[in-house]
Amino acid sequence: MPGLSIQIIVGLGNPGREYETTRHNAGFWLVEELARRHGGKFRLEPRFSAEVARIRLGGRELWLAKPQDYMNNSGRVTAAVMGFYKLPPADLLVAYDELDLPAGDVRLKSGGGAGGHNGLRDLIAHLDADFWRLRLGIGHPGARELVTPYLLGRTSAAERAELEEAVRVAADIVPLIIEQGAEKAMQKLHTRGGAKQE
Repeated sequence: MPGLSIQIIVGLGNPGREYETTRHNAGFWLVEELARRHGGKFRLEPRFSAEVARIRLGGRELWLAKPQDYMNNSGRVTAAVMGFYKLPPADLLVAYDELDLPAGDVRLKSGGGAGGHNGLRDLIAHLDADFWRLRLGIGHPGARELVTPYLLGRTSAAERAELEEAVRVAADIVPLIIEQGAEKAMQKLHTRGGAKQE
């Protein structure tokens, strides 16, 4: 079964030390974990306001990126990175925090709307919606007015452990997505009670 033609994985988050441990930075955590596992080192590229790293997966090289502007400018930064490397949206996998999934859940999706996520909204505005998404569940605080402090608040040790497990699960399946495709990767996750494809 052929893999996906992913050439870049963009993790969404906010730059700066004050945001490092917040739920909204789950996408950053994933690309950092992939860099750690596969020998990548992030470097700042001021020309498009992103940190980028090169790794080798499935016999080919791909880019990891962390936009260094705020979340609602993720699309502008990602479009600049992809334009520089001449990559189409179909070669993009975006990892981000998902309020509508239980904490620790992971799901893979192709295309669709923003679902209220400001980073995704800006990505769609700049790139259209034809890209893959890896949704990292963070749970929902239960009321709309609590969402912003929840996204930008620090996690407890127990919550952090749940989210770190989701990041590990996601990092485990990325090589399968690249090498054997989304369906095969999701089948493997189902056997361990993990994610679902949408």
